[in-house]
Amino acid sequence: MRVDKRKVVIVGTGMVGMSYAYSLLNQSVCDELVLIDVNKTRAIGEAMDLNHGLAFANASMTIYAGEYSDCADADIVVICAGVAQKPGETRLDLLKRNAQVFRSIIDPVTSSGFNGIFLVATNPVDIMTRITCVLSGFNPRRVLGSGTALDTARLRYLLGEYLKVDPRNVHAYVMGEHGDSEFVPWSQALLATKPILELCGENDAVCRERLDQIEEEVRTAAYKIIEAKNATYYGIGMALTRITKAILGDEHSVLTVSAMMRGDFGQRDVFVGAPCIINQNGIQKVLPLSLTDGEMEKMSKSCDTLRESFEGIF
Repeated sequence: MRVDKRKVVIVGTGMVGMSYAYSLLNQSVCDELVLIDVNKTRAIGEAMDLNHGLAFANASMTIYAGEYSDCADADIVVICAGVAQKPGETRLDLLKRNAQVFRSIIDPVTSSGFNGIFLVATNPVDIMTRITCVLSGFNPRRVLGSGTALDTARLRYLLGEYLKVDPRNVHAYVMGEHGDSEFVPWSQALLATKPILELCGENDAVCRERLDQIEEEVRTAAYKIIEAKNATYYGIGMALTRITKAILGDEHSVLTVSAMMRGDFGQRDVFVGAPCIINQNGIQKVLPLSLTDGEMEKMSKSCDTLRESFEGIF
């Protein structure tokens, strides 16, 4: 009889946190799901709502509003909490406020005896993941952010749509900051085993200009969604679920998460989106890629942007 339960704690029951929770329930990813929010009443209401759908789920799951002490035996603590930017507020001021919010979260989580993996979704995710690592004192391999996982999914969707193929047969990545300085290393992009740049040479319909347009669409997708409906949450909820499955299932899957660079791509001491092998211990390794000089330069600029944003927070 199995006694080891897959336990996930979500901190922050806003739209991102609950889209993630809903996705976890529908895919039966864990056995125990705990919701924590500064507004305990909301967390209780969200847990009730999810529980009422259990009769239609594929498997049983224990779902409840909890406390930070419930993190003690959790496998993963996922942070979706944060404050919104005020009108006229600088990015650095927002980061400082979010750093304080994270301190109020991470201190009680670690004090509970939690010894699992931190997964961060709060934006700006690369910087907030680094803050989580600093505040927790955890091995950086056990602290990761959603990074460019969603951006990569957007890229594969658009490429699949353009090439008229299943996006699951498109192997391409978005790297760098989850933000304006992210980029697509086209030298690494494949359709099955065929380099996509080679297709440009064989078929005028698949041209570099269109690839550049797709890259820009990926980079600006969030802005368009926010303009239309004020926030993005379904896509990131499913991206977080995919990362969670890779951890709980010890899959050794390659996902573009925000991870600390330790000499990878010539970078150190910065959390940034890159293809990583994910297993039950978090990040097993950052996948080495043979980037072109131009792509390495883009990675360097993206990392410099993140370092500059991190300075002055503490």
